[in-house]
Amino acid sequence: MTGSAGAILVYGANGYTGELCAREARTRGLATILAGRRREAIEPLAAELGLPWRAFGLDEPAALRAGLDGAAALLHCAGPFSATSRPMVDACLERRVPYLDITGEIEVFEAIFRRDAEAKARGGALLPGAGFDVVPSDALAARLKEALPDAVRLELGFASVGGSWSRGTLVTAIEGAPKGSWVRRGGRYVPIRPASLVRTIEFERGRPRAAVAIPWGDLATAFRTTGIPDLTTWAGVGRRQLRALRALALLRPALALAPLRRALQALVRWRVTGPDEATRTAARCLFWGRAEAVDGRAVEARIATPEGYHFTATAAVECARRAVAGELSPGAWTPSLALGPRFVDTLPGVVADGPHDA
Repeated sequence: MTGSAGAILVYGANGYTGELCAREARTRGLATILAGRRREAIEPLAAELGLPWRAFGLDEPAALRAGLDGAAALLHCAGPFSATSRPMVDACLERRVPYLDITGEIEVFEAIFRRDAEAKARGGALLPGAGFDVVPSDALAARLKEALPDAVRLELGFASVGGSWSRGTLVTAIEGAPKGSWVRRGGRYVPIRPASLVRTIEFERGRPRAAVAIPWGDLATAFRTTGIPDLTTWAGVGRRQLRALRALALLRPALALAPLRRALQALVRWRVTGPDEATRTAARCLFWGRAEAVDGRAVEARIATPEGYHFTATAAVECARRAVAGELSPGAWTPSLALGPRFVDTLPGVVADGPHDA
């Protein structure tokens, strides 16, 4: 089944987050086409939602280009994006269909940003990271840069309150585990030992929490948004989580073996689903950022959002709606460069605090 012109095409709609995006678009009454690799996975959901559907893979360029017929924007939800984004971007640029995804993978951001000049020349818009990764944290980065234009250091962190992970997130994490961890120093990526940097962060005022440095997508996006040369990204953790991360770091050499990674990913696909509706309704996410100048002046800001997967569906569909409305200019963008540092405030359930002097 094909579908109508001017629609958002949600690829990977049968996945955990893709289905949430499909349901959000349907609830909002947006023209939507569901798509994925396998008919048997897509057709039942499309029938339930009363939406048109398509089935096509990413390994046949002609079929992929044809799959974009009638689409006014592509919302790509099928990861790991390190394996799936390139053919999608190629097809979208050829067909001049705005490309959006929900990646948090640093190498994917960097690969897409390298195509900025090509996208501008071809009249195509590229917006990776249109969900939990990295809409709120990119907004913090942009606001902190506005508040302290001469900042040379930037820290960004997030913490989940009551949430859990989907199978897709864990599959992507396993895929990236052998690559280790990084920070930015002097604008360059610098490797660090995984789980070796720990600090305390008040994601909520007066409530300190341990956080560990992780290679989050903002190492790519926040640098592009702000140009601040020294960047560290943090994740709030409990004691058991920190111990687990340190144990996982010891297994990193073994995870370089593809058969082991495939076996672990298969186990995740079998055992893990994702947070249920009650969890998505009750949980929330907290984001924190701090920028500092050479002379020690510093500013901080915070943003609280609904649970991460719920937020991703809301944010990504709204980004796609704006793409359909022609609000994305040609080029490769971060969310705040594309839609402004206060775009996140237009999304339901978002509460911002700051920037203020630290």
